[in-house]
Amino acid sequence: MKTLLAGLAIIAATLGSAQAQSGKPTVVLVHGAFADASSWNGVVAILEKDGYSVVAAANPLRGVKKDGGYIASLASSIEAPVVLVGHSYGGSVISEAAAGQKNVKALVYVAAFAPEVGETAVELSGKFPGSSLGPTLAKPVALSEGGSDLYIQQDKFHDQFAADVPVGEAKLMAATQRPITEAALNERQANAAWKAIPSWFIYGDADKNIPPRASEFMAERAHARKTVSVKGASHVVMVSHPAAVAELIEQAAGETAP
Repeated sequence: MKTLLAGLAIIAATLGSAQAQSGKPTVVLVHGAFADASSWNGVVAILEKDGYSVVAAANPLRGVKKDGGYIASLASSIEAPVVLVGHSYGGSVISEAAAGQKNVKALVYVAAFAPEVGETAVELSGKFPGSSLGPTLAKPVALSEGGSDLYIQQDKFHDQFAADVPVGEAKLMAATQRPITEAALNERQANAAWKAIPSWFIYGDADKNIPPRASEFMAERAHARKTVSVKGASHVVMVSHPAAVAELIEQAAGETAP
């Protein structure tokens, strides 16, 4: 782990230095449960074309505090302003990671949780009707250290998670999905960085994981600078509508630039 963190620090410092010279912040993308960093590929391509340095972090998906600490270490090693972007559970992570980070200037929530202190992802997803995730989960995988990992059943992945993504691509996403611990989704939030850092929200109005009404509620509560609802978009709006997501990230970057 120390070697990995050291390597990340070197990469991040290099990116941050280049970005500081360009005058643009570095964008750090944090994926959520049942996904991996490649879910940001379409967004990364647009941001890099537009002159942004980007880090698509490998979120451990082990727990809010632990994952938040990991992302905080990455963000603090970047020698430039940072825009933190989280998808789904990644929203809980950036809300934790950004607390006390002076170089984090904006938070962008992409179909993501923005919990209040003491709230959990499970509570927020059930706050309003519309989430159908529970019945699509596979049998939990017991972990040797205790607890369990959760996956979405592969034959239900497309309809539940990525309905507006081509079937072939959704099958690949289902096979390569990264599990999240059951404990992570039930861990109570310790920090809510959106209270102190400007935020932007984007979500799909056909999201079956986080009900659109829940996303709207969280955006309103956070006094989001801008909220975008993408018609017909699934939970993976960054995969199916990368241009809309990249545009909002760039707006956040522009509004918070020195």
